[in-house]
Amino acid sequence: MSDRKKDHIDLAFRSVTARDTVDKRFDYEPVLAAHPKDDLTAFPFLGKEMKAPLWISSMTGGTGPARHINQNLARVCGEFGLGMGLGSCRPLLEDDTFFEDYNLRGLIGDQAPFFANLGIAQVEKALEGKWVDRILELVVRLKADGLIIHVNPLQEWLQPEGNRIAVPPLETVRAFLGQFDLPVIVKEVGQGMGPSSLRALLELPLAAIDFAAYGGTNFARLEMLRARQTWQEFYGPLASIGHDAEEMMQMVNAHIDSGTPVRCRHIIASGGVRNFLDGYYLISKSKLPAIYGQASSLLTYANESYDRLRDFVQNQIRGLRLVQTFLKLKISKP
Repeated sequence: MSDRKKDHIDLAFRSVTARDTVDKRFDYEPVLAAHPKDDLTAFPFLGKEMKAPLWISSMTGGTGPARHINQNLARVCGEFGLGMGLGSCRPLLEDDTFFEDYNLRGLIGDQAPFFANLGIAQVEKALEGKWVDRILELVVRLKADGLIIHVNPLQEWLQPEGNRIAVPPLETVRAFLGQFDLPVIVKEVGQGMGPSSLRALLELPLAAIDFAAYGGTNFARLEMLRARQTWQEFYGPLASIGHDAEEMMQMVNAHIDSGTPVRCRHIIASGGVRNFLDGYYLISKSKLPAIYGQASSLLTYANESYDRLRDFVQNQIRGLRLVQTFLKLKISKP
């Protein structure tokens, strides 16, 4: 005890907090509950079962460290009951060279949601060439539950190897839903979506919308960093365009409140989610069943080692359970 008291004296001044640093999103209610237990309670999501509301957002494949990273991520999903979306599976439409980078169902297990991923440009080409069956075959081979379609017009425009999108993505998604029998998620790639886009997607029979909002990895900016310097100068302002996850959640809720029928069933609130406090805040605000996604933090730890990744995820879940117990969203005053 003497060591603890000495620590308290030594650290007291370093532990002073400034009033303007308080997180004003929550009310802290310390007397209403005991500490949470460590056991995880399963809940339904995307037709499967999860034990924590954490989605490992689409990562990578078809490059040097991809298999090691993806397998670590899949293992942690299996251990903690998380959901996972793959990075773009486009290489698998050409051949099976990198199939094992994506072949993760055995590590994740059968209970958790697991989705393949293709870009809107590939889906558009599949519809035009009448080979949607190849996409269905790919998803079935991966034992995935469905397909994520990432919508990325700015990235494709800025990417030196990018495709030109000839049809509005909304039309492509509508047509694809008519030919594809498995669940579909639509996401952006780091800039989010505005109210008209969200409204249109909410009215489609999608399994989920993944925000991939502004504030996380921005693939338009990533492509500019890959391109020649003049492109960075010309198109640089585009990297500042977008909508953050909180704004997008407000848009979704406003659409639900309007009374217009909503056919999309779930939300994945990703993009700029730095920690479990951000995740808890977003999913608590959602009027649809919601989980939150993280990408860059998980990618960093997955690239280091499984033990580091496991420790990070375990502490994220423990922190989430703690704040679910003692924090309540502040009620906005009209």
